[in-house]
Amino acid sequence: MFAFGLTLMAGLATGIGSLLAFFTSRTNTKFLSLALGFSAGVMIYVSMVEIFVKAREALTGALGEVQGNWWTVGGFFGGMLLIALIDKFIPKQSNPHELKKVEDMNKGQAASDPALLKMGMFTALAIGIHNFPEGIATFTSALQDPALGVAIAIAIAIHNIPEGIAVSVPVYYATGDRKKAFKLSFLSGLSEPVGALVAFLFLMPFLNDVMFGIIFAAVAGIMIFISLDELLPAAKKYDEAHISIYGLIGGMAVMALSLLLFI
Repeated sequence: MFAFGLTLMAGLATGIGSLLAFFTSRTNTKFLSLALGFSAGVMIYVSMVEIFVKAREALTGALGEVQGNWWTVGGFFGGMLLIALIDKFIPKQSNPHELKKVEDMNKGQAASDPALLKMGMFTALAIGIHNFPEGIATFTSALQDPALGVAIAIAIAIHNIPEGIAVSVPVYYATGDRKKAFKLSFLSGLSEPVGALVAFLFLMPFLNDVMFGIIFAAVAGIMIFISLDELLPAAKKYDEAHISIYGLIGGMAVMALSLLLFI
């Protein structure tokens, strides 16, 4: 229940993006740049220093040194391939990583526009598909190590905030209905707890050292890909005066300190 609750919290952070869009007049680009950089720092550090290492230990212990290392590397790049394929098949105009700002909500008048509504619906669907493996990652990490799960859930929650804005803006302009825009944005994050549920129902019965090691290696690959393909480019687009890099280093430092304190 703890692992599932963390995953639910991370997924529903898309709703925070909606609230920012509705109740502020300007995007705080410094905050978003720092937060996204911080999130990337947490993900990169924890993936390479903690998750990848645990995956390799589990697999080499179960399969031997040579085969275990091969399976670890295969799982790592397999996770990257999975998330890359998901991105590949999401149309560019519906991609949740096409950034929008709160200011976009206040340009002109909202009006009935079926094309914009369709774009908002596709963006919500795209986020849902994209967040599914993130739900599996958060859930399995929290099961294995609750402290690790908390760190990953926070990092993913931060990265979901701009995605909430990306859904809200076109839906609001298509309908003029803030409640509908918020609801769609909020619901788009539900695929993360659905991913956790799938992990519980279909992966848990087979969760031995080999399965755990492969999943953890894939989780590391997924989080590195998200950081390099989504978080850092997004942080740089919002960036002012290298704030995103300061956030990145800060995220790594906080994660390193927390891991040392929990040893």
